[in-house]
Amino acid sequence: MKRLIVASTSTVFGSGYLEYLLPELSLLFSETEEIVFIPYARPGGVSHDAYTAAAAKAFSSIGKKVKGLHEFNDPVLAIQEAKGIFTGGGNTFVLVSQLYRNGVMEPLRQAIHTGTPYLGTSAGSNICGLTMQTTNDMPIVYPPSFKTLGILPFNINPHYLDPIEGSTHMGETRETRIKEFHTQNTIPVVGIREGSWIEVDGENILLKGPLTARIFEQGKKPYEMETGNSMAQIT
Repeated sequence: MKRLIVASTSTVFGSGYLEYLLPELSLLFSETEEIVFIPYARPGGVSHDAYTAAAAKAFSSIGKKVKGLHEFNDPVLAIQEAKGIFTGGGNTFVLVSQLYRNGVMEPLRQAIHTGTPYLGTSAGSNICGLTMQTTNDMPIVYPPSFKTLGILPFNINPHYLDPIEGSTHMGETRETRIKEFHTQNTIPVVGIREGSWIEVDGENILLKGPLTARIFEQGKKPYEMETGNSMAQIT
């Protein structure tokens, strides 16, 4: 049975890394003491070791150990044997490229489908959708495919920002870019605001956290979804 937390961000304003999610993570990873961390997204170009150390520090506060996937001789076997998995944020293009090139994308999909608890934040949440095409990141590398895990029946846009009324900024808003995506694609998109997340428990998909999500479907007017509501009907 699938068990996931798909979060917009790892850090909300005024709190430490993963701090706002720690009560949820204690429950998600209650049956394991060690979590395999996928550091491939490398936010700001940070090293795999440094990124893993940051994740380990956060999880130590709830009594969990963390080992980076790059530390294993066989990353595929590491994913297959993991009792809990966390994919951190950063650049989604870099993340997806490394998952494919290390042969990890399909084993990761299988592990999640067979019940390995999974946490994704930002880029690690993007890959839970059908494709990575609604990421906010720059394409600094070219992945073998835009297709991702397909755990959710829609795409994610993390760090979703609403248009600012009265702003003189002339660039595209997030809403404009997602509508642009829908001129070429039919996949629904869920804009998750900072501090909220999606909880998956088997076939149940719930929006959690303090803020609503913005839902985009091709040919329809975007609408808000209140926290606590089921998202399973968004397909």
